Amino acid sequence: MSGLLPDLRAFARFLTRDVTAADDLVQDTVVRALAAHASFQPGTNLKAWLFTIERNAFYEQMRRKRREVRLLSEQMPVVEPQSPEAYRRGDLSDLQRVLWTLPPLLREALVLVGAQELSHEEAARICGVPVGTMKARVSRARSQLARTMGDGRTEG
Repeated sequence: MSGLLPDLRAFARFLTRDVTAADDLVQDTVVRALAAHASFQPGTNLKAWLFTIERNAFYEQMRRKRREVRLLSEQMPVVEPQSPEAYRRGDLSDLQRVLWTLPPLLREALVLVGAQELSHEEAARICGVPVGTMKARVSRARSQLARTMGDGRTEG
């Protein structure tokens, strides 16, 4: 199977048009192929079998991303930011309240990576998403928190 990795990478880059996403897709393909090795019929085309797995994984990821975008856009609450002074007090209840205004997927990501101190990889495994998706969720969560809180941090 290792001899087919360049072909899998090339096909993945064609599908994703992104080097990092392509590498993630190849990794996902190899993991799926190893898990389903018993279903491969000897004497058939291994490359075609792997490409089928890769293509199916790609379209599954695309459906998941569309669903996530739809959920995120539906669940984005309209939150009026408070004055920066209100947040400078360091009131934990304010942070907790603002945290609960995040959409569930973003809140989950931030809690796993921030509060639980898991790596992006561990959090991604828990949520069943690619690492890049987890990193994007954490980044969006942090950005939304900063906007909501008016980025009222003092320097120092």
